[in-house]
Amino acid sequence: MKVVILDGATMGADIDFSPISRRFDTVVYPRTAPDERAERLRDADVVVVNKVIIDREALKWADNIRLVCVFAVGYNNIDTEYCRSRGIRVRNVPAYCVDSVAQHTFAILFQLAESLNYYDGFVKDGSYTAGGLANHLGRPFREIAGKSWGIIGMGAIGRRVADIASAFGARVSYASLSGAERPEKYPRVSPEELLKNSDIISIHAPLNDKTENFINESALALMKSTAVIVNVGRGGIINSAHLAAAIDGGVIAGAAIDVFPTEPPAAEDPLLNVRNRDRLVLTPHIAWSSVEARARCVEITADNIAALEAGEERNDVWKDTK
Repeated sequence: MKVVILDGATMGADIDFSPISRRFDTVVYPRTAPDERAERLRDADVVVVNKVIIDREALKWADNIRLVCVFAVGYNNIDTEYCRSRGIRVRNVPAYCVDSVAQHTFAILFQLAESLNYYDGFVKDGSYTAGGLANHLGRPFREIAGKSWGIIGMGAIGRRVADIASAFGARVSYASLSGAERPEKYPRVSPEELLKNSDIISIHAPLNDKTENFINESALALMKSTAVIVNVGRGGIINSAHLAAAIDGGVIAGAAIDVFPTEPPAAEDPLLNVRNRDRLVLTPHIAWSSVEARARCVEITADNIAALEAGEERNDVWKDTK
């Protein structure tokens, strides 16, 4: 069975693909341009991608393809309907990065809320030494304890973040944009109520027709001027231009963003041109990528390929009930 990995570089230079390569005939391409996809998949049985788009054009000569694997939870880059029409299985890797994303959620929140870049620079540039005081309170910060934390996307990652936020003493609630009813230990509120009442909003939802552009000018106008947003879900859930304007206009206190509608973002992306840069923390879509999470991702993908070879029945992405 021939396995072709089209964008291995997105998994990091330190990643070990041997869980796949020691079991299957494997070709790894660091990057693949759109016009290279079809030729590289011509004789493949399995294609593995992270961000490369797999659609009709990519698979037009791939007569042997039986399985598309995604090194990710999300699979917006896969034309699942076309794959289903050809009987091609599609498998993602749910829940491999729960701890990694939850950890990064708090990392970028703390960097934003406690002005850590400012304080780190204040000490390193000699200002603390020169000031003569035993402490410096140039940028006040507030505690999480007692604050209202609203979660959009109460899946495995949202639940982990909710538990950690609760341990810090936050009052956690969540909103379901899909309208799905299921038992949770945290109260469910309407999206409008969550926007109005939350001091911190963290986003852990997939991108779909119900979540796309949810955080827009109208939503931001409902929020407290002291509120902050953390987005480790998908970039398209937030309107970047509206968020940038809200930060510069003082509509909200700030945001910590790990995901963008287009990755990497163009130089003219509004979030790269915010004037109040100390009220915005940006990271390059790394929340998922702890060393441990990436290793799990490769191992689970190898198991998904092996299951196909062994004839085991596993759910395709369109059968998931996440």
